[in-house]
Amino acid sequence: MHIFVGQGNPAPKYLRNRHNLGFMVMDAIASEYGFGPWRSKFQSQVCEGKIGGEKVLLMKPETYYNETGRAAQAAIQFYKLAPEDVTVFHDEIDLAPGRTRVKRGGGHSGNNGIRSMIANVGANIRRVRMGVGHPGDKSRVMPYVLADFAKADEPWRDALIAACARSLPLLLSDGDERYQTEVMRLAPAPKHDPKQV
Repeated sequence: MHIFVGQGNPAPKYLRNRHNLGFMVMDAIASEYGFGPWRSKFQSQVCEGKIGGEKVLLMKPETYYNETGRAAQAAIQFYKLAPEDVTVFHDEIDLAPGRTRVKRGGGHSGNNGIRSMIANVGANIRRVRMGVGHPGDKSRVMPYVLADFAKADEPWRDALIAACARSLPLLLSDGDERYQTEVMRLAPAPKHDPKQV
């Protein structure tokens, strides 16, 4: 069994925020593979299904972004899984818009949701880091990630979400690099920063 955790904030006002990119991918996966209805469990909205014969649990934690790990820990303990059985999808300001990187281990790079995952689950989780770009100044990061995607960002954002969902069988067969390559093939990052348009 594998658990996919999307990072985001549960209140409706956050729905289209950059910080909710992980939630958007969870919704796309559920739709792409015909998963069952969302329900409340593990301090999250969860739904289950199968991808390539493997059972998968999708999680959208209701603990808010910075406490993602508390919700994930509850599911991992219930199913008696290891950190290696968990993949977290999240927005990444240190990557250019539309870029995707898959990573295992390492530090949290200032991402409080990942900090929570490392503290509660373990460092050896897999992360799908989806670039949203940096606002340019550290003081502007919080309002930037808690703002909705700009209209000009929507084409690459939607393509990226769809590619992340469609390529999942590669991720489940431990093809991290192949998954990353396929996502970037299906959804090439924009050649310029859409915010400059």
